[in-house]
Amino acid sequence: MNEQVIIHDSIASISKAQWNSLAENAGPFLQFEFLHALETSKCCGEESGWRPFHVTVEHDGHIVMAIPGYLKTHSYGEYVFDHAWANAYHQHGIDYYPKWISAVPFTPVTGKRLLIKEGVTCSPALLAQIADTLSAQCQSKYKEHLSSLHWLFVSDRENNFLIKEHHYLTRHSVQFQWHNYGYTHFDDFLNALTSRKRKSISKTRKKLTENGIQFSHYSGSDITPERLAFFVKCYQSTYLKRSGHLGYLNTAFFETLVSTMSERLLIVTASEHGNPVASALFFHDESGLYGRYWGALKDIDSLHFACCYFEGIEFAINNKLTHFNPGTQGEHKILRGFEPIYCQSKHQLFEPAFHDAVANFLQQENEHIAHYFNQAQNALPFNQEFVPTLKTKSVIHPNDDT
Repeated sequence: MNEQVIIHDSIASISKAQWNSLAENAGPFLQFEFLHALETSKCCGEESGWRPFHVTVEHDGHIVMAIPGYLKTHSYGEYVFDHAWANAYHQHGIDYYPKWISAVPFTPVTGKRLLIKEGVTCSPALLAQIADTLSAQCQSKYKEHLSSLHWLFVSDRENNFLIKEHHYLTRHSVQFQWHNYGYTHFDDFLNALTSRKRKSISKTRKKLTENGIQFSHYSGSDITPERLAFFVKCYQSTYLKRSGHLGYLNTAFFETLVSTMSERLLIVTASEHGNPVASALFFHDESGLYGRYWGALKDIDSLHFACCYFEGIEFAINNKLTHFNPGTQGEHKILRGFEPIYCQSKHQLFEPAFHDAVANFLQQENEHIAHYFNQAQNALPFNQEFVPTLKTKSVIHPNDDT
């Protein structure tokens, strides 16, 4: 098979139909529309430090593989933190940037990174060809040397492909995810929890109701310009208060999503005595719900948990979704029934000494990750009768493949 590796500085130069054909069942964030919205809104581009550098592999003029990719001139918005690696390069007078990452910008959700046509094999030789092409194109287009390759939040399938390419190191992290064990109602989920935690959640929801808090759900054509504008106002206000800026994503990005993939969106708006006070934006597909962005104009005790977690769980149960990923970080999710899961990324640094140093670092870091995972698992609030059914049993030793 004679493959041609092509680098694209815009997803617009790739066939939307062919991309989405390869991304079928890969979730909402790998859809052409989502990635295209990031670029047309300029959330990703030269000025943002996320230069599109997508990869396609073609055979006889047809795309048989596609990879979302970006040249990065910083490490923000990735959620796999390598600032210490960049500092070490800088201290030795070596450029860490640009680096290339395969990821969904600002979206730490595990998923496919290699979108492959059925029947096509992703061999170590092809991965090496892709790496060589990325390096050559970076040098040709930007007159800069590529320092490293990073595949972030990869699925087990991608991990297995990249294991065959022995230059890659594995880094683990822990997120928290809710699983649907065949619940019919929210009370079914509550009944799986210990009595103390069940009463705590019920008390929180009851108190919010008594204080006049109500929640409304909007999807598809129900996401009117006014409802979207209120969400954006909440999102930007909360980001500004917390981080001093309006967030990575702008109004144009959200407006484009509503115009191109509103059927994948869910906006939950919280109102106090009829006045909107907070809003959250979720994505969903045939099997999962993904909580991404949130904001509030007023501080109300437990409103964040109710709007971003409990309303999401209720939506997932009502729509028979198997899992709910509420976003990265946050041990507070454990006591609300979100189980620890391992996430993994793969890294290749072209400077041999730094590659070896990072390998040693990861071996130590992953021991701590395993300890943290076990602690989180032991803290889950499920009652003893329910514990044997949980999905949190580790299938990965954290030192594998590092």
